[in-house]
Amino acid sequence: MTSTSALPENAGRQCHNVINPYHSAHYFAPEFPAELAKIGLQDRRAAYFAARSAAMGAVGPGTITATFYNFKHEAIAQHVPHVWSVAAPEAVLEARLRVVDATLRRLLGEAALESPEMAEAAELALRATEACARHARPLYAAHADLPVPEAPHLAYWHAATLLREHRGDGHLLALLDAGLDGLEALVSHTASGRGMSYRGVLATRGWSEEDWQAAQERLRGRGLLDAEGELTEAGVQLRKDLERTTDRLDRAPYEHLGAEGVARLTELAAGFAGAALSAGAFPAEMFGK
Repeated sequence: MTSTSALPENAGRQCHNVINPYHSAHYFAPEFPAELAKIGLQDRRAAYFAARSAAMGAVGPGTITATFYNFKHEAIAQHVPHVWSVAAPEAVLEARLRVVDATLRRLLGEAALESPEMAEAAELALRATEACARHARPLYAAHADLPVPEAPHLAYWHAATLLREHRGDGHLLALLDAGLDGLEALVSHTASGRGMSYRGVLATRGWSEEDWQAAQERLRGRGLLDAEGELTEAGVQLRKDLERTTDRLDRAPYEHLGAEGVARLTELAAGFAGAALSAGAFPAEMFGK
């Protein structure tokens, strides 16, 4: 049933911000490289490319560059399409779900996974996804074709994945419209203090220090970054505009859920995300400046 209650400003973004960690924690978990290695993917970066793109099938490096946006293409091409000769997408998806299950059991514990609150979060998040749209959203659309797992904690993770990729696909449209390439998007986000750290970007995205400095210079040329690498007033405004555009493109699932449903899902998601963070789900050095 669709709700018509009006949403408070930024309610969808706030909800997404506490749902997203539930989806993304498995990428940083020790279970991730261990499980993917069992199917032959020994390199962690190759495993990440495979795990996140497997829903699209055995795609080439160009498709992954297009849909992930902020990775250096050459870094992707080192591993793709070779990964698919090692492990088929179906095997990767099965391994990924095993990783998610093991990670959530370790971070949250059996009681949380079997709680009424987990079942409620899954129901609310899945209801929100009913209003997501496939058009021009390749990562969302591919994951939307996957079956919903039966266990509530995995059903909630599946819904969190759909909501994350739906917003992410829309965010890439906003970045493209703003004239930010993949690395410029990372540099400006890091400068805002909300993105991945400089060290984290260089460790995971395939970019070099020289690439980073060149992107900074391009942003300075546009008046978005100052000499110290901080956002200028124009840069701060651009990041705000990006988030507002992303909010607008991502409003449908949260409007569908309605103000009460979004508030309750945000409350539940914040509880699970907080517990995961307290259990050390994310390495501190990966975020901030």
